[in-house]
Amino acid sequence: MFDFLTIDFVRHFPVIAVMGLFLCAFLVEIFGAKNKYIRNTIVLVAAFGAFALITSLVKPVLFDGEILAYWMGNWEPVSGYAIGIGYEIDALNMFFALLVVTTILLAAIYSIKYMARDHHLGHYYTLFLMLSGSVLGLVLTGDIFNMFVMIEIMTFASVALTAFRNNKFGSLEAAFKYLIIGSIGSSMTLAGIALLYAQCHTLNMAQISAVLGSGALSPTSICAFALMFAGFGVKSYIVPFHAPAADAYMTAPTSISMVFSGMVNKAGVYGMIRLVYVIFRAMDITPIQLFLVTFGTITMFIGVTMALAQHDFKRLLAFHSISQIGYVITAVSLCTALGLEAGLFHAMNHTLFKGLLFLTAGAVLYAAGTTDLDKLGGLAKKMPKTAVCFLIGAFSISGLPPFNGFASKWMIYQATFEKATTTGNFAYAFVTVVALVVSVMTLASFIKVTQAVFFGQLPANLRDVKEVPLLMRIPMWIMSALCILTGVFYNFVQQHILVPAANAAFGVTKYIDSMMGEGTAAASGISDYAVQGVEGIVSIWNPKLWLILFAIVLIAVFIVILTGDNTRGRVLEKSEEDSEDGKYATFFGGEKSAHSHVSGSDLFWGFKHDFKGYFKFIQGMHSGVVNDYALWVVVGAALIVVFMFATFMFI
Repeated sequence: MFDFLTIDFVRHFPVIAVMGLFLCAFLVEIFGAKNKYIRNTIVLVAAFGAFALITSLVKPVLFDGEILAYWMGNWEPVSGYAIGIGYEIDALNMFFALLVVTTILLAAIYSIKYMARDHHLGHYYTLFLMLSGSVLGLVLTGDIFNMFVMIEIMTFASVALTAFRNNKFGSLEAAFKYLIIGSIGSSMTLAGIALLYAQCHTLNMAQISAVLGSGALSPTSICAFALMFAGFGVKSYIVPFHAPAADAYMTAPTSISMVFSGMVNKAGVYGMIRLVYVIFRAMDITPIQLFLVTFGTITMFIGVTMALAQHDFKRLLAFHSISQIGYVITAVSLCTALGLEAGLFHAMNHTLFKGLLFLTAGAVLYAAGTTDLDKLGGLAKKMPKTAVCFLIGAFSISGLPPFNGFASKWMIYQATFEKATTTGNFAYAFVTVVALVVSVMTLASFIKVTQAVFFGQLPANLRDVKEVPLLMRIPMWIMSALCILTGVFYNFVQQHILVPAANAAFGVTKYIDSMMGEGTAAASGISDYAVQGVEGIVSIWNPKLWLILFAIVLIAVFIVILTGDNTRGRVLEKSEEDSEDGKYATFFGGEKSAHSHVSGSDLFWGFKHDFKGYFKFIQGMHSGVVNDYALWVVVGAALIVVFMFATFMFI
């Protein structure tokens, strides 16, 4: 029936998918600006078309192991050098492309009703499709300068969409921060590309990897590596490049917040993986592994602690996005089969459960008119379907079985602990403890959100709230189902999706030879990573590992108790920072009203008080001043450059 889907035929699909999204963006602006039915039809056709074209490649690329090479305009390499723009689709970028097109489709469906109350929707959908096409093009291209072009389109579309609701307080400021920090990241990426081109005289990633060979990197290459790593770090929102993310996620329309979390930061993660695994083949260097694991660990911890301090639903989710990306970076930086598979699995799960949570936040905003945790409550009575979807997302991100977040987090715990035992470096065991503590804190923050938004007392002004329209619920139901299915059938996901993607990252020679011709990698002295067990399937129901997990949790609890400000059990003096919340007022007698509503900011006030020194420091560092955030990026990039030179010059 589908015999016409030959390799020579389907290799055109990735380019058609990308160009189709860009073409439909212009068609929306031309024909759909005044007619909503034409506009919606064009958007849905573009989203469904990209989804269908990319998913049709699952069998040849993921299941059969094919690598599709496509040269734009048939500009194939001449005399061994790539002079045209090439698209190369292996299992690694196929994995990320699936995340992208799934996010595009669900966000498009959700937007139809969610954005119906807004004006100038022709501009919104034009920007939405431009952003979608740029991210899909970024993960599919095999040309590093074409990747930069896509980054630029992605950045400016993101800036405009962040400011789309410009009547909302803080939206223009958030867009300005995104523009400044994003432009710095893009500039560093371009500078690194220019240095690589000066040395390698090509922009094709496979050929750059072949030209660099297996020998020592030159100072020019080291500088390029460091700058590009920092640039992709800005796009993936790792600490200290994370500052614009929270404002952008909060002020952008929620359908776009989902896109930012589901695919834009994944584009940054993909760029980092392609950079360190394939182009520079640096992931088997121990100092690089430790350096990246440190980045990931700090990111996951700072992200979750900042989330605990938030009073707004969407802003809390924004910091959790930062934290969960920390998990991904930590796992993929281990350079083990289990670590890379765990990181990719968590990247996929993050797209699902965080996308679901943002959609539920959008539903709350659509129905109640606010995402302020202190002004909500009791919405489960009015929005039961949304409440169930939220709970599935909350259970998933908190790592509770049998949801998908549990499966991927468990693989990360195993991967970090396995790394500690095999290398004898028990710093990785500390990373396991941090990952567990962060997961517990994630659960705590979502208990707070659950109580503040869906349970508790229903405010009088929300008594007329009702469930959101069907078109908004359908994407939430799909993502809820996927959160459950990918958790229950994690073995299938690992065997058919994660293992091929991990093999593609470790199998550098096949990536080079598929684009540049058989034998190119061998002629350059390049070999694959010496990683064992890529084909192994992990069981997350190992009793011994559960016992180890229980022991680690107990140790973590004792550490938290011992390091906290143990002031409970005696009278406290009211300090200036405590008086803002009024927490010393009793809730068991003398209340002014019949009910004592515990607001979202109250539930874990004791924890915040015990560690108020830390929270005060972290909140003080997030000044909101774009000059400070730009300084973070510059200083962070400078430290990365220094570290890379120190590592490569002395190994």
